[in-house]
Amino acid sequence: MTTTTQVTGEAVSARGDLIGRFGPRLNEIGLLAAIVLLYVVLGSTAAGFLSLDNQLGLLRNAAVIGIAAWGVTLVIVAGEIDISIGPAVAFASVIVAKGATEWNLGVGGAIVLTLVMGVLWGALAGWLRARFNVPSFITTLGLWSVLGGLALYMTDALPVPLPESAVFDVLGGSVLGVPTAALVMLVLFAVFAYVSRYTAYGRSVFATGGNAAAARLAGINVSRVRIVLFATTGLLAAITGVLMAARLGSGNGGAAAGLEFDVIAAVVIGGTALAGGRGSLGGTFLGVVFITVIANGLVLLGVNSFFQDVVRGLIIVAAVLVNVIISRRESAHRLT
Repeated sequence: MTTTTQVTGEAVSARGDLIGRFGPRLNEIGLLAAIVLLYVVLGSTAAGFLSLDNQLGLLRNAAVIGIAAWGVTLVIVAGEIDISIGPAVAFASVIVAKGATEWNLGVGGAIVLTLVMGVLWGALAGWLRARFNVPSFITTLGLWSVLGGLALYMTDALPVPLPESAVFDVLGGSVLGVPTAALVMLVLFAVFAYVSRYTAYGRSVFATGGNAAAARLAGINVSRVRIVLFATTGLLAAITGVLMAARLGSGNGGAAAGLEFDVIAAVVIGGTALAGGRGSLGGTFLGVVFITVIANGLVLLGVNSFFQDVVRGLIIVAAVLVNVIISRRESAHRLT
């Protein structure tokens, strides 16, 4: 009996040591393994999946999700949510197209106007959250409706062609064979990974998500953190909108429909806790790759477009369950 108890105790201890050592990375390790498995399966079953053109297309599609996902990661780490990404991207594409054509601002002026407006509408959502304590879900839901409605109203739901421009050609094309949007995504990833890990602002975001009241007592300006967070997601949505317009050759009020769900799914699949206080840009990066590869594989396999939404929904639910299980095990280990 004593021997059995001792063996059992050693097994539990070993499992606890494993969770303590790799707990924060278990989700990322599993996600990386899942991506490798997807490449093996799709490479052998989906014609053209491993081709260079398809892999470059994967990078381009990942950028649409990834650029916004970097900002949304920090928003969710802070215990907030932003569901306005899709309409914000569509509205930004309309603004840059209108600015470069009908408003005679020129290409540079139109891009600057779009980015400034992105910061402003994001900051407004953050200010409403910080000043009046309106739940971020409600503020961004309102923004979702306003920006989506304005984008369609201003264009009569029709595309607004961009003027001929070398700038738009580069933004919508590639540099040294790599899609420009993917390069922008990777540069921004490096910036946000550094900010979240090595700056006082990054630590403030995690502290706010862990316990906002305690963060205030520690001298952190929680209101300012929230305003900056949403202003940042507004800017990233605007950048995505400019890149999307350049790629499509027009601004479109109906573009990026449902993008907010892919972004949030990538962040959650990457291991960021919906309750706040835990997450990483590295995990989100893997989540973006996972979501993009799944979507690409389903298309190449000829899966019905409506059923693709079913698969995406199941993946999101499964990811949340895994997230919750890992969080509970980490909490249990800390208490022992």
